[in-house]
Amino acid sequence: MERLKQAIVERGIVLSEHVLKVDTFLNHQIDTGLMAAVGEEFARIFQQDGITKVLTIESSGIAPSFMAASKLEVPLVFARKRKSLTMDEHVYASRVYSFTKRTESEIAVSKDFLASGDRVLILDDFLANGQAAKGLIEIVEKAEAVVAGVGIVIEKSFQPGREQLINSGYRVESLARVASLENGRVTFVESEAPIK
Repeated sequence: MERLKQAIVERGIVLSEHVLKVDTFLNHQIDTGLMAAVGEEFARIFQQDGITKVLTIESSGIAPSFMAASKLEVPLVFARKRKSLTMDEHVYASRVYSFTKRTESEIAVSKDFLASGDRVLILDDFLANGQAAKGLIEIVEKAEAVVAGVGIVIEKSFQPGREQLINSGYRVESLARVASLENGRVTFVESEAPIK
């Protein structure tokens, strides 16, 4: 998706060979026009897959997931990272390790919002090592629902997440596949030359 790649190049900041900061349009401040376009693209990609729910993790996955769910005309469910007082033991839970934050979190979704008949589209902002996606997949499988696909806004293709998910039999669709962050420059999988 060219508009997204342009935003990454113009507004993203390469902090290291493994960390890309995109808080000007995705992780802190939301570019609503860009996220609407992202949602439309995910809806186009998955429109024939009978999606009944979109599932993400709070909080950075919510904006693109909301836009996609809106276009697909299905509910958006997000896994909570911290249990609130209103959530009882009536949840599907999984543990997820964040390499960026260096913490492990329990994520949970109320059993009221996922059912065995659901075809679930898992969406997230980043794919690197695949831990968030695996945690969400575990929750979908505990609900005896079907993972129809995994949609990723920005994939770090130089890390093993995609390969692990595909090898486990899941469909992965990423809108921007970053091949490298070396020397402070973003290179995309489809590109021969660095863009920054």
